[in-house]
Amino acid sequence: MEMSEKRINPDDFRRDFPILSVKENGKRLVYLDSAASSQHPVKVLAAMESYYETSHANVHRGVYKLAEDATAMFESARVAAGRFIGAPDPAREIIFTKNATESLNLVSHSWGRKNLSAGDVIVLTEMEHHANLVPWLMLAEEKGLELRYIPVDSEWELDLTNLDALLEGAKLVCVTLASNVLGTLNPVSLIADAAHAKGALVVADGAQFVPHLPCDVTEIGCDFLAYTGHKMLGPTGIGVLWAKASILEAMPPFLGGGEMILDVRVDGFTPNEIPWKFEAGTPPIAEAIGLAAAIEYLQDIGMDRIREHEMKLTRYALGELEGQFGEKITVYGPPDPTKRSGAISFSVQGVHPHDISQVLDEDGVCIRAGHHCAKPLMRKLQTAATARASLYLYNDQDDIDALVGALDKTLKLFSF
Repeated sequence: MEMSEKRINPDDFRRDFPILSVKENGKRLVYLDSAASSQHPVKVLAAMESYYETSHANVHRGVYKLAEDATAMFESARVAAGRFIGAPDPAREIIFTKNATESLNLVSHSWGRKNLSAGDVIVLTEMEHHANLVPWLMLAEEKGLELRYIPVDSEWELDLTNLDALLEGAKLVCVTLASNVLGTLNPVSLIADAAHAKGALVVADGAQFVPHLPCDVTEIGCDFLAYTGHKMLGPTGIGVLWAKASILEAMPPFLGGGEMILDVRVDGFTPNEIPWKFEAGTPPIAEAIGLAAAIEYLQDIGMDRIREHEMKLTRYALGELEGQFGEKITVYGPPDPTKRSGAISFSVQGVHPHDISQVLDEDGVCIRAGHHCAKPLMRKLQTAATARASLYLYNDQDDIDALVGALDKTLKLFSF
């Protein structure tokens, strides 16, 4: 796909996504839920189909050509997943999991269990997704750890006023690069510098960041980063964990079984080298190949261009929502599109988010409604749930106009 203009024209991409031609309740599908799961271009679907039709075999175990070809494709996908985020040694530092949640649990179960003990401190934030919160709550209960939280301020950003005090004695800091509720882009490099100065490691949740912005783990300064395929045009069932090779080498295996060993005896075992030490059993081979195709698709477009397009569209969406509905609507998150992603959460006076979502669905408009796996943040916002429209490269102003029109219909239905 060749692009002659710098700005993205979503019409150039719609034909690449078969599902966007599907009618929803007899109307054009307006898909505004990419923060939950993005759609798939033909390139990704074709790559996985081709693998199953021409190259399917288990990886790392066969010496026949088909198995060697499958292994080469799988390991090539690993390198692609690492290069996409600037991993210094992608062939050794990328672990394939089933999603970002499993990636973060791997860090908790392996690094956390080995390196943390009673009284140790973990610092989190009030805007974490449950995936970067519950594993640490479980470990804290098991080991008697102390959890501290960086608060969210009135501008929907992290309040770093007392960061030094929060980091005192900390062993680990866990922070999202971009909030799945507020869209807030967090200054993780600043937090990482402060954490490292106190001797703490940093776990970054990149699930809402990596699909939308250029990402370089060296520039961010984190020690672990998790992201997932299904939010970045790739298939479900494939997640990524990046960590520095020296850290991975010192961590014990996460799961036991085949492939993660060099030797097994009746009295013990010798684990495999990284990254295979953390990939027990048959891995998600087709999914890794699909992820590599998604990465290639995104790189062909350019992450800078995707970011520019989403900022422009977010600015338009925020303006339309607040301009059309005024005090009837509350939009959460920074008003400046340069400080946020295209995940836009909002609430409407007197209308439950689930009702909003159902009425919008009648017009083919797909949004998310609920607590977005961020219940502590919902309590901070003093609400049980929000509606959320989230944008991606295949969305345009017509999608925003459809959202606003359907939302206006909703308000009229509920007599506003």
